[in-house]
This record gives sequence, C-alpha cells and structure tokens, in this order.
Amino acid sequence: MYKLEEPTYFYLLAIIPILIVFFLLILWWKKRTQRKFSNPELLKKIAPNTSTFKNTLKLIMLILGITFLVIALVNPKMGSKLKTVKREGVDVVFALDVSKSMLAEDIAPNRLEKAKQIISKIIDKLGSDRVGVIIYAGNSYPLLPITTDHAAANMFLQNANPDMVSSQGTAINEALELAKTYYNNDEQTNRFLIIISDGEDHQEETKQMAQNLSNEGVKVYTVGVGTEKGGPIPMRLNGSMIGYKKDRKGETVITKRQPDVLADIADVANGRYIDGNVTENPVKQISEIIANAQKSEFETKQFSDYKDQFQWFLAIAIVFLLLDIFLLDRKTKWLKKIDLFNEEKSKQ
Repeated sequence: MYKLEEPTYFYLLAIIPILIVFFLLILWWKKRTQRKFSNPELLKKIAPNTSTFKNTLKLIMLILGITFLVIALVNPKMGSKLKTVKREGVDVVFALDVSKSMLAEDIAPNRLEKAKQIISKIIDKLGSDRVGVIIYAGNSYPLLPITTDHAAANMFLQNANPDMVSSQGTAINEALELAKTYYNNDEQTNRFLIIISDGEDHQEETKQMAQNLSNEGVKVYTVGVGTEKGGPIPMRLNGSMIGYKKDRKGETVITKRQPDVLADIADVANGRYIDGNVTENPVKQISEIIANAQKSEFETKQFSDYKDQFQWFLAIAIVFLLLDIFLLDRKTKWLKKIDLFNEEKSKQ
C-alpha cells in the first residue's frame, strides 16, 4: 500500500510543456537567424559539429530530471507494517447503474457523471464506515469489495463506465443479488444499499428481491438521476460524437427517468427514494441517515507505518540533471568515426 504525502506538487509538472514550447521557439529562431546568415550547405561546412539531436537529448534529460524531482517532492510512501485495529461503523454498498441510458445529457454533465459525483461526496463524508461499489446494467459486476479504504473507492469509482459490463439493459435485480454477498459481517446491525439509477428497470422480480434483502436486515435507498422529460443517448467513437442511439425503426431513442420504479423499490425495502438531480440533496440526506445509524464494532487491517521513498526519485532526478549538464551540444567525436553506411567509401 502506498500514499502520496504532498500530491499538490504535481502541479509543477506544468513546467514541462512550457519548456517544450520554449525549446521549439528557440530552435525556430536559430534556424531563421542562420538562414539569414548563410545557406544550409555552407553552415554545415562552417559548423560541422553542430547537433540538433544532442539539443533534443539534453531537453529530454532535463524533462526527466524535473519529473523525478517533482515525484520526490510529492514524497510517495510505502506501507511497511500491518496492524489490526478496531473501528466502529456501518456497511454501505453503492450500486451504480452504468447502462447506456446513463450517458444521457438531460442533466449536466450526464447522468453517469452526476451519479459518480453523488457517491464520491457521500464517501467523503463517511467516518470509519466500510464501503463497497457494484456496477450493473444487464448484469452486475463487483467493482470494489467492501473496504475501509475510501480513497480506493473513489479511485475505482472514477473508472466506472458502460464498457465494463458485458450485457446492456437495466436489471436492478442483478445488483440486489450481488449485494447479498457484500455484507460479510452477520453482527453488523446496520447495512445499507444505495442504488443510483435512472430507474429504467426491465425486470418484474426486482421489488420482491428488494423485499427479501430488507428481510435480511439491509436498508435499501434509491437515488434517481435524469429528468422525466428525458433525453437522447449520445453515441461516441474514440471520444467524438457520431450521433444518437436509434431504435429498429430508425427513430432516436428518448430515455426518461422512472422515479416510480425507484420509489417502489425503496418502499418495500424499508428505505427511501431521493431525487438526485441536485447533488447536495442525496448527499445531505444519506450522510445524515448513516451518521445517525447505530454503529457496530469490527476489526480491520491497515498500514500503521509508512516509509518515505522520495530519496530514490531524488537520486534519479540528480542523475538526469547531471547528464543534461555534461552533455555537450556538439556531435560526439567517437560516434562520428563509426561509418555505419559506408558513406566515406561512397565519396571516394
């Protein structure tokens, strides 16, 4: 396990594109000035040892040196010792709908990104509670097993997208079925399942499965994203918009939020339906519910001792910076003597 002590220093990497632009401008200025002074053939005879490659190599060394120096400033730390600690909290599993309909842009930036924002902000407000993440569409997939590592939960969450699920559609029952396997502590008195979706469920048995989950002690809350007016589903290729999803008749598909479906699921599962179009609304409500819930004690393993690793990156940075200093702009003499293509013979 690792952590970054000062990640804000990564902003210093912005120096690198500035250096590249500066280098290219100087190179352009030199060539322009040289053309005014003499023609290229004459310049080769006047300054035969001039090397553009060596200048580029020096720039690469400088960039690598700066990069490793920035990483050293960030100070990555590696966990070196595990210990078992006792914590109090509840188990919270998020079920994120990643079906194609969640790409609709009837709310900004789109339904899926809005859902991610909600989950991320809720996680940030949790204390020592354990979290897990499920993604689902036509089938479900365990994105992150239940853990106390909230940073990992947020990191995995940002990568969630429709391509991660093999079957499209919206089958909330698949997420409910998978959620049963997430709660591995039978003594946990408060277990929560937060479903975030547009509610376009295509399975009749969903409500029964939600009720069964409630009977096992899991409180199910649903958060709806999207508008009831709806919107088209954008289709993209290599990040570029190529049109909207169409049905078999060639008409544009309009996907709409189905709040009634989500409300029914929450009602039968001893939970609550929450409108998620305004991010702070579900974040505030769910955070308060979890904060006021009775906490159970559980054991977890975590790293208690982290060792600095900056010295390795600092040493590499110094090596690259020294190479930049001692590399000369002129061509290397011993390389010039190597006639790889028999150029000297061809001239004779």
